[in-house]
Amino acid sequence: MTDLLKSKLSRRAVLQTAAVGAVGINPALRAAVYAAGSDAPEKTEVKIGFIPLTDCASVVMASVMGFDKKHGVKIIPSKEASWAGVRDKLVNGELDFAHVLYGLVYGVHLGISGPKKDMAVLMNLNHNGQAITLSKKLADKGAVNGAGLAKLMASEKREYTFAQTFPTGTHAMWLYYWLAANGINPMKDAKVITVPPPQMVANMRVGNMDGFCVGEPWNHRAIIDGIGVTAATTQDIWKDHPEKVLGTTGEFVKKYPNTARAVTAAILEASQWIDASLSNKSKMAETIADKSYVNTSVDAINQRILGRYQDGMGKTWDDANHMKFFNEGTVNFPYLSDGMWFLTQHKRWGLLKDHPDYLTVAKQINQIDIYKQAATASKTPLPKSDMRSSKFMDGVVWDGKDPRKYADSFKVKV
Repeated sequence: MTDLLKSKLSRRAVLQTAAVGAVGINPALRAAVYAAGSDAPEKTEVKIGFIPLTDCASVVMASVMGFDKKHGVKIIPSKEASWAGVRDKLVNGELDFAHVLYGLVYGVHLGISGPKKDMAVLMNLNHNGQAITLSKKLADKGAVNGAGLAKLMASEKREYTFAQTFPTGTHAMWLYYWLAANGINPMKDAKVITVPPPQMVANMRVGNMDGFCVGEPWNHRAIIDGIGVTAATTQDIWKDHPEKVLGTTGEFVKKYPNTARAVTAAILEASQWIDASLSNKSKMAETIADKSYVNTSVDAINQRILGRYQDGMGKTWDDANHMKFFNEGTVNFPYLSDGMWFLTQHKRWGLLKDHPDYLTVAKQINQIDIYKQAATASKTPLPKSDMRSSKFMDGVVWDGKDPRKYADSFKVKV
């Protein structure tokens, strides 16, 4: 081996070692390492869209706490007004990634919720922590839960209006499942509208809807403002359900795979940090309550992230299945069965006319290989399987094994 070749190989090894071990990597060094064939991020500054919700926390804290720099990227959080806006900016490339609804990503990929585009789910951002709020007016008439609502709707005939946040999104699916489990067909027995999360409380205040399903802190905000009650939490519907994801386009993942992995690893570390202690959760609540992020009072956020719930009618309880960001890594893995479940519900409610190839679509979207690499980089434990089994409020079990049969099995559907 020539001295010149030895020198080049030695220099490359030094650069790679520096890139892996350094916090706040020098841009020139990073470029040199990548040119030498390393796995450094191809794009070092990324814009991540988010909606003002408690579950945007891991994206925000990855930036605020510097977990992004550790992995060689700079995250620029971008506050967005609606999920439709997030969708459009992801599709046209204005956003590199987004804190986004699981079902929105799947809907765009299949062309049933706007322009069709190959999409990618890199990780789950949280489990649980959403709720269904009914107006105080309905609660005063006995509609304080699903059974009470069904009884009121049967006795007082009129058009009942409920809001979700995006037609193929998580909140629409939780709302529909809950209504249907209580004998109410959301497509026939009610009017369903789409309202951006931060506008839910204001719309209920002026009487535009009888109930809504949304993420926190807006359910608790409705209680604080005295206009709504919590009829159900989404963890009541499906314990440890998937919720928001880190989403991007398939095109971005192919063009910038190292960046995708680095950003995923950074947010995984932020997720670990949030769930590590009560003081960390309190700091997170104080941070994201700021007008730059969720723009609400800290007390609207910090109770339910600790599992301290009240329903607005005098009942309080400690919920062990409150919003989780990490939970030893079980929150974040992009299970194929989770993605497939949303497809079964899209078929159930007529958003999909025909059965898709459930497993193939999930494998196209959920970037399990990149996630596993990011998990290794962030020391996140991995599950034994890409699928999981879950039991719903009605006792029905979903395990992803026969999605066609499952989708067709519901009595209440379109």
